Amino acid sequence: MQSDRALPYLLIAPTVAVLLALSIYPLIYSIKVSFQTGAGERAVWSLQNFTRLASDNFFLAALGHTLVYALAALTCEFLLGLALAVLLNESLRGRSFFRAALLVPMMLPTVVVGVVWRLMLNSNFGAINGTLKGAGFDTTSLTWTASPKLALFSVIVVDIWQWTPFMFLVLLAGLQAIPQEPYEAAQIDGSSRWQTFRHVTLPLLKPAILIALLLRTMDLLRVFDQVFILTEGGPGFATETISLYIYRTAFRFSDFGYAAAMSFVLLILTNIISMLYIRLLQRQEAA
Repeated sequence: MQSDRALPYLLIAPTVAVLLALSIYPLIYSIKVSFQTGAGERAVWSLQNFTRLASDNFFLAALGHTLVYALAALTCEFLLGLALAVLLNESLRGRSFFRAALLVPMMLPTVVVGVVWRLMLNSNFGAINGTLKGAGFDTTSLTWTASPKLALFSVIVVDIWQWTPFMFLVLLAGLQAIPQEPYEAAQIDGSSRWQTFRHVTLPLLKPAILIALLLRTMDLLRVFDQVFILTEGGPGFATETISLYIYRTAFRFSDFGYAAAMSFVLLILTNIISMLYIRLLQRQEAA
């Protein structure tokens, strides 16, 4: 009997060990390092790394860029994803083809997407400026990734292109899970398509909406690879995000304590926003 009780714990022990080694220990170690200044035996425990954040203009700028990036991309991806999901949930000719085609950007590696778009956005030989020039537009001022005014916008557009399909996929699954009875009742009551969408579809789609927003928000707050490949945070500091600033601080300036402190703040920010989504989701399920 005792061996039977111990068997489940033995089965999950390898997974727990891997989790501790790859997740829990690095987290605890990074929190420890965030309270230290200096290195090795000269390391001093203090709150200096955290107090430094409030006066670090580069960190505050990176935080602002990250929030603007996340809010703009999330809003556009949600609206486009919802519109596409509603459209392709209808019985249209070629619906299966368009559904499959929409998923292609999401399935491409971020490195590939970044390199391709970097070439397309090149102001000298890029396909976008070439197309605009062929249509008669003046493209001399359209230096997409080299202009402080256009660089962040360009990176956001690339993110929208790649990750709108994710929103589309989650929301389409949510739409297909809605039973037909509420629609039949709305039709009997004489509701218009807009009234049906507003009062039937959206309320029943809220759980899927919250899940999609939660997952994308967490990804957007820690965005790194897309920005690194397209602009490397430039020009100047125009597209520097928190994750990219943490990377530079740790691996270019070897200030691991300060980088760990910024990582800890980013973790707290992400968890707070995630908890808000989860509370809303729980409230929706309880309603």
